[in-house]
Amino acid sequence: MLTVFEEMPEGIYTCRAADLHAILPGPSLFHLPGRRGEPLFVSVLLHGNEDTGWQAAQSILRKYRNRTLPRALSLFVGNVAAARAGVRRLPEQCDYNRIWPGCEDGGTPEHAMAEQIVAAMRARSPFASVDIHNNTGLNPHYACVNSTDPRFLHLARLFSRIVVYFRRPRGVQSMAFAGLCPAATVECGKPGSLQSDEHAAGFIDACLHLAAFPGGPVPAHDLDLFQTVATVRVVPGRDFRFGEPGGDICFGCDLDHMNFREVPRGAVWGQLRDDRVRPLQVIDDEGRDVFHDYFGVEAGVLTLRRSMMPAMLSCDVEAVRQDCLCYLMQRLPQPE
Repeated sequence: MLTVFEEMPEGIYTCRAADLHAILPGPSLFHLPGRRGEPLFVSVLLHGNEDTGWQAAQSILRKYRNRTLPRALSLFVGNVAAARAGVRRLPEQCDYNRIWPGCEDGGTPEHAMAEQIVAAMRARSPFASVDIHNNTGLNPHYACVNSTDPRFLHLARLFSRIVVYFRRPRGVQSMAFAGLCPAATVECGKPGSLQSDEHAAGFIDACLHLAAFPGGPVPAHDLDLFQTVATVRVVPGRDFRFGEPGGDICFGCDLDHMNFREVPRGAVWGQLRDDRVRPLQVIDDEGRDVFHDYFGVEAGVLTLRRSMMPAMLSCDVEAVRQDCLCYLMQRLPQPE
């Protein structure tokens, strides 16, 4: 599935994400030289409707079109077909951010492609890895890591003081690259924002100019560190809506306003048509369903059992079906 380029094809500097299919045959990996040999690996468009990464990468490509990059750059442009359709993924496709080595399933051409990319980058000894995403709910810009090693936190802090440490889901790009180099996923808010594009481009440029990671920890006052403790999904087959009566579950129309806020115990998340039917799956890092640890149902009202901080709550029905409703987080003391 993968096409590898050593130079940029004609038209790439001005092409919109939705039109990349006219230039690229599919998922593509570009290797570009720079003054420092250990490359920065950047992945974009793992989800086709999240185009900030492509806009940012394209900005960097234009900036250094006629001059040498500060550091070698390996750029993976992922789901070109989904970008053409303006969707996260096509119905017959795997999620491109669940196919990487370490995932809980496999055997598809997409999984083989991800293994090929990791093997190719292992041979190049990458300096760092960055995976750029958008999301559908109201979220601040933040970074995610799979290790609290100071190098990972320094990389993440280049993008945002808000950093989330997570161990699930498996099969994500950052987790696969964490065995090779410091790796971070950056979440750039909703797509279509010039400010988000510029923030992501500035982050890539800063990474390209970084000669080495600082030796000590990130100062505690410079970092808000959180850990995800559970992933919340709507039980498959349940009919759910946001702000509309009817269906098995009616969530509040402004549910995503809870993102990155300390939501108190007893907060209402929605109304149920039948409170005898489990509405949500809440999976912790050990793979256990811990719904009753975090949620309660009484007289058809779905409430939070304990104070928690959600992230990535979305009111986009299709996004929730394809991924999850949200993650639940707790504050994490910064490692010394």
